[in-house]
Amino acid sequence: MTVILLTPKRFADDRGWFMETFHEKRYRDLSIEAGFVQDNHSFSASAGTIRGIHFQHAPHEQAKLVRCLRGRIYDVAVDLRPESPSFGQHVAAELSAENGRQLFIPAGYGHAFMTLEPDCEVAYKVDAHYAPETEGGVRWDDPDLAIDWPLADAGIAEPVLSAKDALLPPLTDLTLDFAYDGRPLVPIKF
Repeated sequence: MTVILLTPKRFADDRGWFMETFHEKRYRDLSIEAGFVQDNHSFSASAGTIRGIHFQHAPHEQAKLVRCLRGRIYDVAVDLRPESPSFGQHVAAELSAENGRQLFIPAGYGHAFMTLEPDCEVAYKVDAHYAPETEGGVRWDDPDLAIDWPLADAGIAEPVLSAKDALLPPLTDLTLDFAYDGRPLVPIKF
């Protein structure tokens, strides 16, 4: 499975709009077969807040379906499957309340996002419960990942990080055992 960018259809009228944020059959038809068990919701007060790059080890690895409810974010998925030819590579997309896009991130990928404006809210479904004993992460500015965080574009000098995220190790210091399913990371189709 690879990362998929989704743009659910909005049905607009004089009142505003309506959209289905998850439809099990339609998503299964796109090969998204995650059995979601938990919904998460975060609020970030400052532009330039980076959350991640997070993951959970087996047996609690998580697939995620991410969307931005308020504001705009730069959402990133990093391939952490050691046998994958795209190991250590990433894809990114801007998700916003306005564009309604969602990013599906399969298990075996690290996830992070940066807020592009203040007061952002992000919601995501996961297919495994939070298991703190299995959580891990990769340093946000690991040069081996070469993520071009849009800090300057957002007018940010330094990112806002949690104390925990500021201490995450580089990719080379991690022992990863995510299974490779024969499908490498591919560029996102917009």
